[in-house]
This record gives sequence, C-alpha cells and structure tokens, in this order.
Amino acid sequence: MEIDNTLQNRFRYVLLILYLITVTAYLSYLFYGRAYDDPFITYRYAQNLAKGLGFVYNPGLRVQSTTTPFFTLILTVLYFIWRDIPHLAIILGAFSLAFGAVFLWILSKSWQTPIVGWVGLLLYPTFPLLLSTLGSETPVYLAFCLGAYALYSQRRYHLSAIFAAFAVLTRPDGALVPIILAADYLIRFRKPIPWKSITIFFLLTLTWFVFAWVYFGSPIPATLAAKQQQGGMAISQKFAPGLLTIIKPYSLGWFYWFEALLALIGFVFMVLRARIWLILIAWTGLYFIAFSLLGVSRYYWYYAPLIPGFVVLTGLGITAIANLIDGIQSRYETYIVGFPPISIIISIGIIAILSLGLITGIKRLRQWSDTRLPIYRATGEWLKTNTPNDARVATLEVGIIGYYAERPIIGFAGLIQPEVGKQLNLKSTYEDAAQWALSRYHPEYLVLHAGHFTRLEQSYVNDHCQVVQRFDGESYGYGGDLNIFYCSQE
Repeated sequence: MEIDNTLQNRFRYVLLILYLITVTAYLSYLFYGRAYDDPFITYRYAQNLAKGLGFVYNPGLRVQSTTTPFFTLILTVLYFIWRDIPHLAIILGAFSLAFGAVFLWILSKSWQTPIVGWVGLLLYPTFPLLLSTLGSETPVYLAFCLGAYALYSQRRYHLSAIFAAFAVLTRPDGALVPIILAADYLIRFRKPIPWKSITIFFLLTLTWFVFAWVYFGSPIPATLAAKQQQGGMAISQKFAPGLLTIIKPYSLGWFYWFEALLALIGFVFMVLRARIWLILIAWTGLYFIAFSLLGVSRYYWYYAPLIPGFVVLTGLGITAIANLIDGIQSRYETYIVGFPPISIIISIGIIAILSLGLITGIKRLRQWSDTRLPIYRATGEWLKTNTPNDARVATLEVGIIGYYAERPIIGFAGLIQPEVGKQLNLKSTYEDAAQWALSRYHPEYLVLHAGHFTRLEQSYVNDHCQVVQRFDGESYGYGGDLNIFYCSQE
C-alpha cells in the first residue's frame, strides 16, 4: 500500500512538472514579442541595480517609481543569467501563470471541489486579461497570493506566511491576503496563534519597509499619488467605472457570457454549499473596493487580480450543475454500469466548450500588439547612441523609451518626478504638466508625438527647441510621427 502511494505521488510530481514546462513554453512562444510601456520602468530599476547604480530609475535620484520591489529584485538576480530583461519577464510571467493554476488545483483538493481545480488548470493561464499582463509583475504577484492560500489550506503556515510576504513585496495591495487569512484563522480555528509564522511574515515585509523609508524617505511608492492624480483628471477614468470599459470587449464573445452565467450559479452554490471559498472570493471583493476607494486611473492590468475569483466561481458553477445531475441520477437510479456518471461527461463538455472559446480569445490577443514598442524602442536607441550620457530627456511615456535610452528621464505623467504628478488635477491635462516640467527642469532633449501638444509646440518648443530626429510612424506601424527635439538652455 505504501509502495502504491509512493508511485502515485511520484506520478503526480511528474505530471506537475510536465504541466509547468508545457504551459510555460507554450505561452512564452505565443507572446514572446509582446510588451507594453509600464513594466519597462521596473526593468530599468532592475538594470540599474544590477549595474551597481542603485535602486533607482534615474541614477542619483532616490524616488520609488516602481510599485513592485520584489519583482525588481527577481529580475535583478536573473539579469546575471540573461540580460534580455523584457523577454525574461515574459517567460517568468508564463511560468507564474502555470504555477497559479497549480495552486488553484491544490486549493480545490484541500477544499474538496476538484472540478474547480480542473477549471483552474485549463482556464486560469489562458484567460486573455491575465495573458495581457505578461511581462509585468501581475502574474508573479497572483502566483504568490494563490500560493499563500494553497499552503494555508494545507495548514503549512510558515510557507504560507512566506508567500504572503512575497505577495506584499511584489505589490502593496497583497496585504489583503494575509489580513483575510489571519481573520479566517481567528474565526474558524480555536488553536494557538502561529506566532512563528507571523514573525516570518513581519520580518520579511518590515525589512523592505525600513529600507524604503531610509532609502527613499517613504515606503509608499510615488506612483500611487501620481495615478491617483491621473484618476482625478477630466480626461481619465477611475478604477470602478473603468471596469465596464474593460469588460466591454469581452461582452462580444458568447463564451464569456456563458462563463459569467456559470460564475453567477457558482456564487449561489458557494453561499449555500461551499462557503470555504468565501475566503478567496473575499480577496476579490476587497481588492475591488480598495482600488475603487483609492481612486486610481483605469489601467487594464489593475483588473487582472479579479480573474482568479471569476475562474473559481466558474468552477463552482460547473460543480453545482454536476451535483444537481448526480442528485437526479441518484433519485431515479439512471446509472449505466460501465459508463462514467453523466455529471462527469457534462462537466468535461462544459470545460471543453469554455476552453475552445478562450482559444479564440487568445488568437485575438496574439494579433493585438502594442504598436508603440517598435517606434519607442527606436527612439530610445537613437537617444542612447546620439546624446551625452548625462543628457536629460523629457517625454510623456517613460517606460520603453527610458529603458533603451539609458538617459536621465523627466516624465510628464508624474511617475518619475512626484512634483510633476502634483500638477495633474480635474482641470489640467498632460500638456499642462509638460509645460510645467519643461519650465522647471529644462531638459536638453524632448520627445513629442507630432501634433499632440500643439500649445506646447507653439510656445516653449518654438522658442527653445529644434527637431534633430523624426521617426515616421507609418514605417514602424504606428499611428503618428515621433519627433526628438534638442532644446537650448539659454
């Protein structure tokens, strides 16, 4: 009996490894060339740290413009193995999505709802909104969160505390996970408090917060205030109403409506029969409330942490249907000897239908790419080749251009210089912030989209700057031209 169990466990480990390798390789292959601007800010932090320039975006200026210190440290360590950080981040994200699905499987086994595990293995790493965040810290962050839950469900509190701490260090909103798990432990279990686990969690998190306080002057990322300021602009949309904008493209696919119906059924089933899953769904709900209260601007990657709860509710919906069918079969004794129960056949059929639907979504996502990448990369590389090392460059979007330029950057969105972010309000625009930043910092080079900031071009640019390089948008598959100006300091 012990030999059989050992062989069974080994077989499960082999399947686990094969699953992780297969999913990671497949997703990395599909989205290897995918990138978007925001993660490149973190890439630049990792690159500077690896080069010994400090935990900074602009060398010499200690401003915490990345919200994900632990992801930055991971990239920094891996940089010494492979220096192509953008592609490295894609592979790491694909691996994290695969591991997140495994953690959902473990949860389903612990909480005796195996269908949820199968749904997680198939639908979680292939959900388009999650795939669209590849390259950022989001897949890694979600893997840590789900890992904390999975290990907690197995009463492995030390490891759960480590994963929870990593989640917090990857993104500050990860603090919701240990708060929910601690509350659940106090409510459900009448056991001594696991002080060692709590100590491990606080040692890991406080180490960073103390460092950030000393190094940056505050543990709170400067980008939080900037994105709150952006959310208050008339031209922006805040997080809560932005949800409707985000889900609108998904409403065009029938399989998402089907999945939403299953999730609704799953929510009712959870309340009536599977309340243990409330622990995880509480994380989804509190996350939405927290970001709504913060009033940050709508960015699509902010909505990705809602997906694990949605996938779980979908699995619970299929579980509810399977239980209903089992009940009918049991009542009327309609089982056929030698054949699997109808509930299993129908469950497999539903999961297969949803998987086919998501394949369509993956194809559409793969066809979409951020058209800014080629022209922004070319701009950054030109700046690196043709400007002095200490030349200050001002632009609106600082990720891709800043990473490839390796020059001191002034950003008009307030992500790099907190003072610029303070200029953003209900009555202002990014052009207003740009005018303030130029008059305050007087950069040597200026990167502008042709025709976007007409008032700025007619005033400051006309008086102080001249075009030194023009990038034709059509040549790069982009919808507009990009100009680099040299600005005199007289």
